[in-house]
Amino acid sequence: MTNSSDCESLRIVFAGTPDFAASALQALLASEHQVVGVLTQPDRPAGRGRALKASPVKVLAEENNVPVQQPHNFKDAQSVNDLREIGCDVMVVAAYGIILPEQVLSVPRLGCLNIHASLLPRWRGAAPIQRALLAGDAESGVCIMKMDEGLDTGDVISTAKITLSENMTGGELHDALAQLGASTLVETLSPYCRGELTAEAQEEAGVSYAAKLNKAEAALNFNEPALALHRKIQAFNPWPVCDAVLDGIRYRIWRSRLVKDIDVPVGAVPGQVLSANDEGVRVATSEGLLDILEIQKPGKKPMHAGVFSRGTDLTDKVFA
Repeated sequence: MTNSSDCESLRIVFAGTPDFAASALQALLASEHQVVGVLTQPDRPAGRGRALKASPVKVLAEENNVPVQQPHNFKDAQSVNDLREIGCDVMVVAAYGIILPEQVLSVPRLGCLNIHASLLPRWRGAAPIQRALLAGDAESGVCIMKMDEGLDTGDVISTAKITLSENMTGGELHDALAQLGASTLVETLSPYCRGELTAEAQEEAGVSYAAKLNKAEAALNFNEPALALHRKIQAFNPWPVCDAVLDGIRYRIWRSRLVKDIDVPVGAVPGQVLSANDEGVRVATSEGLLDILEIQKPGKKPMHAGVFSRGTDLTDKVFA
């Protein structure tokens, strides 16, 4: 057990890259602990001009005068030595995107802790937020995990849960878990340092993997049931965003709603538009009806499907 006074202001190196990680860094900066260094991925080309763009974590770190390192990997000894020279009690990792080898994991005296956006061992891997929604999970949450060399296989120190709603989007769940992860991390650090929390091994039963998302998954196939299509539309908002073809034009579908207690009319084919009004565009599927609520024409901004229907003849049209 560590002296309790040594746990009230831990020296922390933070490793992360996107907005999800920036939420945790912001919480640490506002806490009693000291963020003495930040690791984030190298700046990447972005936008039409392909100019180099700093990660949200780098921007936040520089705004708070925290030293930033951006190694491409840790295969060279210098990257590991640079980390050792900072002198930290613990490293906190959140959506960093670079694999940490054993020689990095062993640098902090209290090890490396990871904020993972699922209830481990369910949804280990790259896209736990979207996979939970796609699967129709009743709940999700965050785990604070002590990292090892496996893929999200480390012992879990603390967990916090959130109930999922039928119409929650991937973006909404991302934001909720980012805040939950940040607060849970801060609540965990000092008690863990004092030995008041025990890291428990993950159960082997219930392991599942959240494969990385790709744009090819976003194409809607109305031969699938309405429930599966709705989950995909919501989960893939804001990325990669679902799409479907109508009259040879590929539209992006941002939001939908399940139609309950109404059967598919006899003779309707999957993808057929059954009605279009201010409430949305109602479409038949292989099993059940789906209301498209928000749609985007190529080169235009997303619009409510009711507005879209007033400017587009949808009579007897079929989405492919």
